[in-house]
Amino acid sequence: MQISKWIISAAGAAMLVMAAGSLSQAQEKIKIGTEGAYPPFNTITSDGKVEGFDIDIANALCAQMKVECEIVTQDWDGIIPALQAKKFDAIIASMSITEERKKQVSFTNKYYTTPLALVAPKDGDLTSTEPAALAGKTVGAQASTTQADYAQNEYGKAGAEAKLYPTQEEAITDLTNGRLDAVISDKFVLMDWLKKASEGCCKLVGDVKGTETQAGIAVRLEDTALRDKLNAAIDAIVADGTYKKIQAKYFDFDIY
Repeated sequence: MQISKWIISAAGAAMLVMAAGSLSQAQEKIKIGTEGAYPPFNTITSDGKVEGFDIDIANALCAQMKVECEIVTQDWDGIIPALQAKKFDAIIASMSITEERKKQVSFTNKYYTTPLALVAPKDGDLTSTEPAALAGKTVGAQASTTQADYAQNEYGKAGAEAKLYPTQEEAITDLTNGRLDAVISDKFVLMDWLKKASEGCCKLVGDVKGTETQAGIAVRLEDTALRDKLNAAIDAIVADGTYKKIQAKYFDFDIY
């Protein structure tokens, strides 16, 4: 009987050790969800590699926390449901911190700040981002974003047609092909596109007043410990200069 009890006790202890080992391994790896269609913040290269400002920030934060970083791509429309379903542990995908999203996820402090802006064909007559200037025009935006909300709520009320797309790239394609009068998006995304890939078709009309937002990292509502670790890591990479080095790869101005 004593031998049987000892065997059971030993087996139980072994299971506890195995469980602790599994927990430790889980803590040493964080899965990061991103979109992969929002250059220069996150994009998928021709050989399938995910890169961009968001990805460099994610890797820097994981290095600071001394954990392994695994990047997982996910369509934008399903990115919050995928986080909630535990497909990954955090979203680093230039997600604006909004009150509506705070009902679904918990956000870290900001890791950059940006206004919305408007681009239009270079030879067009659009010279203002004010809603009245868009009356009768068609404005493109990526669906389920702050820019989509603005296009529908502000430009739509002024008489514009808001046309929404699954990705930013699809909206830009329709603009360059003459199917849109303008596209509203994150200013830094539009500036990068104008500089690198617009082929001179278009112009920056200007910033959209009152739309400056902060991008944060989203985690599940209950994952406060992970959120706090990420906040500490953000503070650390800003303080030690790592953030500035990453920023300099993509921008020649401060986005923090």
